[in-house]
Amino acid sequence: MKSIRIGLIGTGFMGKTHLWSVKNLPFFYKTADMGYTAEVVSVCGSGMEKAQAFATEFGIPKAVATPEEIIADPAVDVVDICTPNPLHFEVAKAAILAGKSVLCEKPLTVTSAEADELARLAGERGVICGTVFNNRFLAPVMRARQLIDEGKLGRILSFEFTYKHNSCIDPDRRVGWKQTAEYGGGTWYDLGPHVLDLCHYLCGELSFLLGKSQIAYPTHLRADGTVWETDADEAFYVICGAQNGAMGTVTVSKLTQGANDELTFMVNGERGSLSFSLMDPNYLNFYDATAVGAPMGGARGYTRIECVGRYPSPASGFPAIKAPQGWLRGHMGCMAGYLSAVANGTACSPSFADGAYVQRVLEAAAESDRLGREVKLC
Repeated sequence: MKSIRIGLIGTGFMGKTHLWSVKNLPFFYKTADMGYTAEVVSVCGSGMEKAQAFATEFGIPKAVATPEEIIADPAVDVVDICTPNPLHFEVAKAAILAGKSVLCEKPLTVTSAEADELARLAGERGVICGTVFNNRFLAPVMRARQLIDEGKLGRILSFEFTYKHNSCIDPDRRVGWKQTAEYGGGTWYDLGPHVLDLCHYLCGELSFLLGKSQIAYPTHLRADGTVWETDADEAFYVICGAQNGAMGTVTVSKLTQGANDELTFMVNGERGSLSFSLMDPNYLNFYDATAVGAPMGGARGYTRIECVGRYPSPASGFPAIKAPQGWLRGHMGCMAGYLSAVANGTACSPSFADGAYVQRVLEAAAESDRLGREVKLC
């Protein structure tokens, strides 16, 4: 059985999420069917002190001071990048050139040129490189893709994808790197990759778009309490068309009062419709327009499909298939799918090519906002 040894770069929230996914794989997936085991064997963070504290707390054998040490370590098979956006490119490129497989958090890079270069290098070097789009691996999203592939919706006519938080409404809240243009921040580059990937995954590639940003609060406060002039969008709105002829909207906002982690989508076709909310993650809503409609005897109406924990093999059935699933389950599914590709030497999905596609759309929408006009994508 293949043993995959992972070097983790980043000790923040996402680093902890990836570590949790690796450590818990044997509970959720049948190891014999997966054909591999995985372990995080080394970690580095923003400094040696943080890396050592993280390694001690979570039982990681080795802490190092720099990403270069992880990349150069012959004991590391996979470099797992969980750093702020501007740090992705150089580390991923160095790892690919060193012959390492790479798993990288979204967005893949800050610019589409960087993302395209990484996707090209990954293909040339023959290493397995994946982008983390964890929401693909939630059971209702997987079921939605299955229904679309089975033709249950017929020709797709329209779509709506939204992701809403409330974290930019309070002007007294201290800003972090995700709210600053300097670090590739803003709501569009933070939440946009998730919904753009789902739109791509379920509805295909886009042909054009028209984007518009919003800043509702011109000033916020820095960590030290001084006034900071807002330089990155707090919400972003896109009207777009897919290559298959469907039309739709993609909206991301951190200006939505009452929102928590409100990712939603609706896909409408000639034969049916689908809708989903991340805050109700156990169910997919499906409307079958081919069902009989009749007074007091029809069967039309939305069906609430109980996806819950019904994952395909090699899922182990733990926790029970009726047990409610949570946000972490998508990250675990993404990790399992990527590591399976590494173990088998096969192409992974979502790949760096998928990450590069999303990056091109992000950039095109930002360009549309700057120019004040529609931008073609193909």
